[in-house]
Amino acid sequence: MIGKIGYTTSQATVIFIVVALVCAFVPAFFVEDAEAISLWDTCLLKISPKCALDIIGVVFENGNITDACCHDLVQEGKVCHDTLIKYIAYRPVLVSHETQYLKKSVDLWAYCV
Repeated sequence: MIGKIGYTTSQATVIFIVVALVCAFVPAFFVEDAEAISLWDTCLLKISPKCALDIIGVVFENGNITDACCHDLVQEGKVCHDTLIKYIAYRPVLVSHETQYLKKSVDLWAYCV
């Protein structure tokens, strides 16, 4: 259930590690053209690091999200949200659960809108 944020220290640590690994390996993603790279850079600027962690926590863990982060997510836009989640979900270590993550991403978007 999506609601107010309430992480334990270990959950926050796991999420931080996931974000750090994603950031470290983002250049390894195959990007078809400069437009996709520009979209990635633009999207990262539209949302706070705290809300990015919250969103990742909801989609890739069982985290919760605040109303303020929902607002930021909607401001970020659906294209940015989908692009960022897909980039993360396509990582080899996560791709086996890609369908589950993409559904959680859609559910999160619907909740926030």
